Amino acid sequence: MMVENMNIEKIGANAKKAASSLAKESSEQKNYALTAMAKNILADKKDILDANKLDIENSKTKNLSESFIDRLELNEERITAISNTLNEIESFKDPVGKILDSWQRPNGLQISRVSTPLGVIGIIYESRPNVTADAGALSLKAGNASILRGGSDSINSCLAIHKSLVKGLKEANIDENTIQIIKNTDREIVRKMLHGINQSIDVIVPRGGKSLVAMVEEEARVPVFAHLEGICHIFVDKTAHLDRSVDVCINAKMRRPGICGAVETILVHDEIANEFMPKLINALKAQACEIRGCVKTQMFNENIIEAKDQDWSTEYLLPIVSIKIVDNFAQAIEHIDCYSSGHTESILTEDLNRAVRFQKDIDSAIVMHNTSTQFADGGEFGLGGEIGIATGKFHARGPVGVDQLTSFKYLVNGNGHIRGK
Repeated sequence: MMVENMNIEKIGANAKKAASSLAKESSEQKNYALTAMAKNILADKKDILDANKLDIENSKTKNLSESFIDRLELNEERITAISNTLNEIESFKDPVGKILDSWQRPNGLQISRVSTPLGVIGIIYESRPNVTADAGALSLKAGNASILRGGSDSINSCLAIHKSLVKGLKEANIDENTIQIIKNTDREIVRKMLHGINQSIDVIVPRGGKSLVAMVEEEARVPVFAHLEGICHIFVDKTAHLDRSVDVCINAKMRRPGICGAVETILVHDEIANEFMPKLINALKAQACEIRGCVKTQMFNENIIEAKDQDWSTEYLLPIVSIKIVDNFAQAIEHIDCYSSGHTESILTEDLNRAVRFQKDIDSAIVMHNTSTQFADGGEFGLGGEIGIATGKFHARGPVGVDQLTSFKYLVNGNGHIRGK
């Protein structure tokens, strides 16, 4: 439910109670709620767009960046996409109660590992209001209660979307506290969530910028599905198909520069630089993309800005890209190892052996071959949306969908077994 005067401890207690109740609900009830939510999002479209318009106006008053406003903005197409995502999540098999493995011991004991909900998930996000629906719905499908805390700049949009979700919960006779949203945008609330709200929160999922990430790293007292910066790379290898590679690079940077899957650094093999670089530079310039390049890259165009050390480790989220010409495959790997945030990397090459080697050597959550990094998305993976892209290595990695929002327990069945000395 929307929270105004309720204190954060009460929110946590309500969520814990709702999680316990939700664990007993059937798949049919959860699916009924998701279907109702999808319908409500469309029915409430005008209210959601009006709320979003207010957020957009406030953001423009604050002179926030175009990329930020792009992430924030909703339109009829994006609202339809939110509704479609809810329907897609509904169509998935229930991830709870699945037998993940089973075996029998020599003494006759039968042991099974079965998926279970995590419990209560705290989701902290900033500009994208669609996360409200994605996070609430994915958590619900996996049997979890959720506490949502959106950013101050998207708060009106988030509240409007949340209202549609709560209607769906009520229609399905599911505790409306299953999906709660915090209206108070004070950063102190984030700290309390990171401390677990009196052990009410079982896991935190942060989605935001550097300041939020820094707070999470410093303050978290509960497990975190870490979503750090998206410093994504594309390596255009010497055997790459040049025209297709230009198209992929342009899409990876310019389709939506403000998303975490947008490429920030393009590495180009020296052997193809003379033929490929003019094609790439012209295509980027045609779309008003600023280029910051190494010394070799600058030789191809006088308008290329010299790349500083910090450029290689910067998530621009803007129509800005860094380009470096590398001598060989090993140098490309070395650069990515040094500057990657562990999100997404892609190699463009027609040599399958080099593609396999790249995908083996690179230790990021998502490693691609001959495709745009903008496919780094739970929906594109067929996961029905995502709460985020986890860049850590524990429990969940990559797009966090319904299956990643479960834990498991062991069921052990015997027949009067006793253990000997």
